Amino acid sequence: MNRGNDVFVTALWRSVLALLAFALLALSPAKAQKTHIQPKLIAESRAPAPGGATTLALTMTPEKGWHGYWINGGDAGFGLSVEWNLPEGVTVAPLRYPVPEPLILFGMMNHVYEHPYALLADIEVDESVAQGSDLTLSGVANWLACTDKVCVPEKAVISVALKAGDGAVPTASRTRFDSWRAVLPQPLDRTGTWERRGDMVRFAIPLPAGSALEAPYIFVETQNLIDYVAPQKFSRNGDFIIVETRAKGEAAGPVAALLRLGDGRGISVRFAPGAVPAAGEAITGPAHAVDMRLFWTALGGAILGGLILNLMPCVFPILSLKALSLARSGGDVRSAKIEALAYAAGAVVTALLLGGALLALRGAGEQIGWAFQLQHPVSVLALLILALAITLNLLGTYELPSFGGGQALVDKGGAAGGFWTGALAAFVATPCSGPLLGAALGATLVLPAWAALPIFGGLGLGLALPFIAVGFIPALRNRLPKPGPWMDRFRKWMALPMGLTALALGWLLWRQLGSGSQLIWPIVAVGMALVLLAHYGAMQRGDRRLWLLIAAGLLFIVSLGGTVTEVADAERTTTASGSSFSPEALAKARATDKPVFVYFTADWCLSCKANEAGAIDREAVQAAFDKAGVVTLVGDWTNGDPVITRTLAEHGRNSVPLYLWYAPGAAKPEILPQILTPSTLTDLAKQ
Repeated sequence: MNRGNDVFVTALWRSVLALLAFALLALSPAKAQKTHIQPKLIAESRAPAPGGATTLALTMTPEKGWHGYWINGGDAGFGLSVEWNLPEGVTVAPLRYPVPEPLILFGMMNHVYEHPYALLADIEVDESVAQGSDLTLSGVANWLACTDKVCVPEKAVISVALKAGDGAVPTASRTRFDSWRAVLPQPLDRTGTWERRGDMVRFAIPLPAGSALEAPYIFVETQNLIDYVAPQKFSRNGDFIIVETRAKGEAAGPVAALLRLGDGRGISVRFAPGAVPAAGEAITGPAHAVDMRLFWTALGGAILGGLILNLMPCVFPILSLKALSLARSGGDVRSAKIEALAYAAGAVVTALLLGGALLALRGAGEQIGWAFQLQHPVSVLALLILALAITLNLLGTYELPSFGGGQALVDKGGAAGGFWTGALAAFVATPCSGPLLGAALGATLVLPAWAALPIFGGLGLGLALPFIAVGFIPALRNRLPKPGPWMDRFRKWMALPMGLTALALGWLLWRQLGSGSQLIWPIVAVGMALVLLAHYGAMQRGDRRLWLLIAAGLLFIVSLGGTVTEVADAERTTTASGSSFSPEALAKARATDKPVFVYFTADWCLSCKANEAGAIDREAVQAAFDKAGVVTLVGDWTNGDPVITRTLAEHGRNSVPLYLWYAPGAAKPEILPQILTPSTLTDLAKQ
């Protein structure tokens, strides 16, 4: 039943997409129109001989960010088709496609080309064609062009002028076509077998044991057979490659597929229904296989990195308050353990939710990384108001059980208070990427979701470890000061770092929005939040004017709504010391044969700012850079930038800071430590 439903949904989706595409094509004007993938028809020989043959190439050049599709586009796309207008005596064979790449968008697998590619087709000229005859070929090509957000059906008239001749092929043309032929899949001279076993489809590919498979992946041309997005398991049994994946559809009979071998190489395989040998020795495939050593290293790094985050100024006061809560409990063991576990649960769950959201958005094609929520002014405003609320609570302006309510926290929901405090600690810690954490989170780029999520959870666990230790180790808990009047004074002192955090968030919001009219609504929202909290405290002290609280609340909601509308499309212009990073700027800088220092930063990244103030912007460092002629490029990720996100991913990171040093003539950059010192940079400049 489920399989039938899946087939129906897939077929319906394909039908809707195809009908929409062809409807738009039919309604589009016949004149030439701009396309996002530029086609061009080329012949290897402009004078094919009668009784002979030549090869056509339909080159497709996508614009940046666009892609075309293989003959079977996967879950959503479809390949290219041509309605040929052929002169008499000329026939054209079906187009041959190069090896595509798998691309997951919105949870669907696509078989695509994100770079220029060429489709080849052989043409034959009948021997009855007279020498000198005009053999100009033309046709209407239809294809689907997509980005990670939109798809556009496109068409164009393609043509190439030919004349019957001696079949001569210029050397340059032969070289060009040979390069295109080299990336076509080679046909396998033997037939494989395939079978359906339960919910699985299994393939046996007759490939000798000595054959190299660097990055195996199977693209099935036959539709309604496999679940394209499902993991593919590869193994070797003697002279057979065994492929196992999830079934989806009721296709039967012969099956056509393409096996990617790696480095753009592939083989075309025909399968007949038949028995498939048992799976053998596993072959690692990069698309779904997991490097367990990488996983455990990343998990350990995330736990240790989360532990280090407790030293950050925005997290420390929260941790201190929870320790005071334990001291206030008078040494009750059960209460301490419950609150510690609840705090850990809040931190871990929040880290998992943020990590899950990150993976889901990346899977949907968004170019984002860790702390992505702080790249949006509305999120920063929400955190700013929350930091102000905590600061006022610590100062005693009002009481909130989750952060201060003394005995009420212990007697009435210590577990709930611990959970939400742990959640808050994890949320405010996300802008930071300290030692070990950057590489650990970077590993989530190459791990499947089920292996990446525990790494995010490990960050939350590391963040909660000090509190777990205090809750479960009596010797540590006994070292806490005894309850007394000093607690109220300490609590007020803790308002200082939290207030500084609020100021930093306000500065960040100003940096994101600028000083124009877009700041008006955020200022009103913050002001109304302060009025609302102050009046709430007055009510707790005996002021019963409820109407003032309701009015303040309504004004706050209105101002917050105005803020969301105002800043939704806000763009920020920034200045930085050094030129702005771009791939083009990097290439130009490296062409000067001078050292190049590239650093990626964000205004919400505390460790980034510490490194800039303590190392990069130091006078001695800048003097050494000037003397050595170092070119500095700055990648500002404060509001997010897909180009920077991709660059971070290329170097195994999905968070900032990242520091790269390109020595003159070096093929690859040196990745510098995440904690910089002036001597680190000056020593590099002197090399």
